[in-house]
Amino acid sequence: MVSASFLVFFLSVLALFNVGFGSGDDQQNMLLRYHNGALLRGRIAVNLIWYGKFTPAQRAVVSDFVTSLSSGDDKGATKKPTVGDWWNAVEKYFDISGSKNSAPLDLSLGKQILVEVYSLGKSLSEKQIVQLASMGDDRNAVNVVLTAADVAVAGFCVNRCGTHGSKSAMMKGKKNYKFAYIWVGNSETQCPGYCAWPFHQPIYGPQNPPLVAPNNDVGLDGMVMNLASLLAGTVTNPFGNGFYQGPATAPLEAATACPGIYGKGAYPGYAGNLLQDPTTGASYNANGFSGRKYLLPAIYDPATSTCSTLV
Repeated sequence: MVSASFLVFFLSVLALFNVGFGSGDDQQNMLLRYHNGALLRGRIAVNLIWYGKFTPAQRAVVSDFVTSLSSGDDKGATKKPTVGDWWNAVEKYFDISGSKNSAPLDLSLGKQILVEVYSLGKSLSEKQIVQLASMGDDRNAVNVVLTAADVAVAGFCVNRCGTHGSKSAMMKGKKNYKFAYIWVGNSETQCPGYCAWPFHQPIYGPQNPPLVAPNNDVGLDGMVMNLASLLAGTVTNPFGNGFYQGPATAPLEAATACPGIYGKGAYPGYAGNLLQDPTTGASYNANGFSGRKYLLPAIYDPATSTCSTLV
C-alpha cells in the first residue's frame, strides 16, 4: 500500500522553500521520478463513502468538486480559472509517462454510499478504512472514504489528514484486481489548524488571520483541499510504482511535493495571491460546477520542475 501522509506544518514550511523557490540544481534534485508502474486510465468512477453524519449541503460541496473534474470539462463553471484547468496540470504526468496504453483518464462521480450509523464505531483503524473503501466498486474506480468530524482515525491529526492506497479484490473467484482508495477526515473539531489551514490559524509558524472558506465550512473546504491532493497522487501513483520521490512508504507526489502553496507569491504562513469573492470575502483559486469556488493545491510541474498554481 502507498500512503500520502501530510507533514506537520513546520516540515511543510521547510519543504516549501526546497520545492517552490529552490535553485535550478535543487529543483532538478526534486524531480518526481517515474517508476514505470501503471497510472489510472480509462473511465474511472469516483465513489464517495460517507462515514458518520454529514448534511446534504456538506456532501454537495465534495460531490460538486468531483463533478467539476470530469475530463477537464468545466461543467458549468463560466469563470476562469476552473477546477478543470487545475486537473489539466495533473494530466501532464500521463503525457510524459511513455505508456503504450494511450487511453485518456476520464473521471466521473460514481456512487454515494451513506454509513450514518457508525457501524464500525467512532475510532477507526487503517484496516477498517480499507474495509469501508471495499464497499465501493472493485474495478475502474477510486473509492473515497470520508469520515465525519466526530470520528477518530489512526494517525489523523498526528501525522496525516488523509491517505491513499490500493487493495486487491478477487473477481469471480478467479483473478485478483487492485482498486485504488482514498481516505480523508473532517478536521473541523479535531485539528483544523493542521488539516484545514489556511482557513484556520496554523498549529505552528506565523499566526496570520485565517482566510474565509469559499463554501463557508472550514471542515469541508479543508477536506476538498486534501481530497484534491490525494486524487492527484492516486491517479499518478495508484499502486506505489508511478510518479513519486523518496521512499515508497512515504512518497512526495504530484501535490504533496508543493506543500502550503496555493497561489503565486506563497511563503511560510501565506498561501499566496488568491482570488477573493467580493460578496463573502472568501479566498479561492478555482471555479467549479454550479457556481462553486474551491481552494486547490499547487501541482508539481514535471516539465518545468516548479510548483504550478492557477493564480
